[in-house]
Amino acid sequence: MKADLIMKCKLLPVSGIALVALLSSGTVLAEDVPGFQGVLGHMRLPQFLHDALRLAAWLLPLALVFMPLEHFFARRPSRLRDNAILQNLSFYFINGLVPGLVLAVPLSLVAYGASLALPEQVHISVASWTLWTRVAIGLVVNEVGTYWGHRMTHAVPFLWRFHSIHHSPERMYFLTSTFAHPIDKIVLRVCGLAPVYLLGIASPFTPDGRAVSAMLLLVLYLWGFFIHSNLKWRFGSLEWIFATPGFHHWHHTRTDHRDRNFSPMLPAVDWLFGTLYLPDKRWPTEYGIEVAMPNTLGGRLLHPFRGLALLNSLPRRPNIG
Repeated sequence: MKADLIMKCKLLPVSGIALVALLSSGTVLAEDVPGFQGVLGHMRLPQFLHDALRLAAWLLPLALVFMPLEHFFARRPSRLRDNAILQNLSFYFINGLVPGLVLAVPLSLVAYGASLALPEQVHISVASWTLWTRVAIGLVVNEVGTYWGHRMTHAVPFLWRFHSIHHSPERMYFLTSTFAHPIDKIVLRVCGLAPVYLLGIASPFTPDGRAVSAMLLLVLYLWGFFIHSNLKWRFGSLEWIFATPGFHHWHHTRTDHRDRNFSPMLPAVDWLFGTLYLPDKRWPTEYGIEVAMPNTLGGRLLHPFRGLALLNSLPRRPNIG
């Protein structure tokens, strides 16, 4: 009975991701709440505010799923300070809004260039694939691109300045996924999506192409909350197929086996490039980085720009393999 209960609880994060996926895909949006669409229609809110309201609506099911699970099945019981909670929520909204606004035009130009450069036979071949085939192939391509982009953020001192914000928390929980500098998020998104657009798998110019990029972003965005969550469960052989907290927490270790497990969803990519570390039962003993970070939101956002001319003083991750 206890084993059955635990197994059902383990399925809750995936169920929560599926629920928010419905919210995000437009099946159940905040505008669908009776009377809400009329209010928005009268208010004529700009798209930016519409997106902010949707992010607020998605936050509710995420919190309802992960907060109870992290309370009862915590890997490391802890209570965040009010200031930390406020910062996590601020980064959640910043990174839910800024990267999309910044990258809309550049990625469209990449897709347009690819549409002109790719041979017509490639377009015909990709167009013949089913939507799910394009999503599956796009996921693999995105994983490889994100892997190398992510690995560069650890190896290149200038990029590490921004990425170190994401590694600075000493406690892991689901909102750690979006606790990051927006420039870091932009870099990783470009590295993941640009190859998908360059190969014609996704495109902002066709309905199927838009659906592919939207589904890729949605799945990876929501999976990020799961792999950062403060859950002690291990998933056996499934951890070699899909990224889990047991896989990704090692990426945030402050001590041993650093700079491993860069893939957001497919551990096989780390295995392929020699950076996989997945012990059966061990967890990191400490999280975070050695460099002290400012405690305020503004301080963290400005921290990467301090002393840009002094490149030799940049914090590094020296044991990249």
